[in-house]
Amino acid sequence: MEMEIKILSPLWGHEHLPLQTFLDKIRVAGYHGVDTWVPADEDNRHLLYNYLQRHEMFIVTHQYEAEGGTFKAFSESFVKNLYHCAEPGPILINSHTGRDYFSIQQNLDLINMAQEFSAKTGVTVAHETHRGRSGYSPQMIAELFNLQTDFLITADFSHWVCVTESMLQNFSSIVDEAIKRSRHIHSRVGFEQGSQVPNPAAPEWQYALNQFLNWWDRIISTNRQEGTRLLPITTEFGPAPYMPTIPFTNQPVADQFGINCFMKDLLAERYRSV
Repeated sequence: MEMEIKILSPLWGHEHLPLQTFLDKIRVAGYHGVDTWVPADEDNRHLLYNYLQRHEMFIVTHQYEAEGGTFKAFSESFVKNLYHCAEPGPILINSHTGRDYFSIQQNLDLINMAQEFSAKTGVTVAHETHRGRSGYSPQMIAELFNLQTDFLITADFSHWVCVTESMLQNFSSIVDEAIKRSRHIHSRVGFEQGSQVPNPAAPEWQYALNQFLNWWDRIISTNRQEGTRLLPITTEFGPAPYMPTIPFTNQPVADQFGINCFMKDLLAERYRSV
């Protein structure tokens, strides 16, 4: 069976819209589905699940709410949230796992808890390479890779280029391993001083876009070789203040949805024959 790529829109940045309006907007724009947290409101949960089923759209659910004053409380919240995220039958769960100040062993324990969850439910957990989390830097994640061979990730290398102030030239072996383990892509383009370029269509950011496309090409190729059935890509350029704003106006320098649709169209064309 050929691998299918599903391009998803984030709900992030559209929280001000009624959920029905947002879902209509992304469906008309040509998205295959949504990357979002599970709504707290029961009516919105039913609306979301029914909409996805009716229109044969897909979902990646987002675990980011785990919290607790102790590691024990955090880990219990983490596992509870994973089960909540499994409710709509997602392609996978994208998880903001752990904390950058947790010990290696604590972050490893959380990854192992996610592995146990996946074994019980059949739902893959992909741990996002995100600032402030267990995979916040190439160096940190390399230690975890060495300790857990089944540790899969959401590749959001925009965080790593910011954290290391580089295009990861000195981390090629870690990037190689990360690419092998990537089962989800957040297709935001970062640069050496930030995790989001103002507009990836602008010529001054062509060098960054090309570098990220190279990484994503390799993830696509690896997953095809591995026999992955569905590979989700989320166009995850964020709203202000993640997006730069014009001083004294607080107006974003570009349109978030327009940028994400630019990325959607670029990736759909690039991977059309995959």
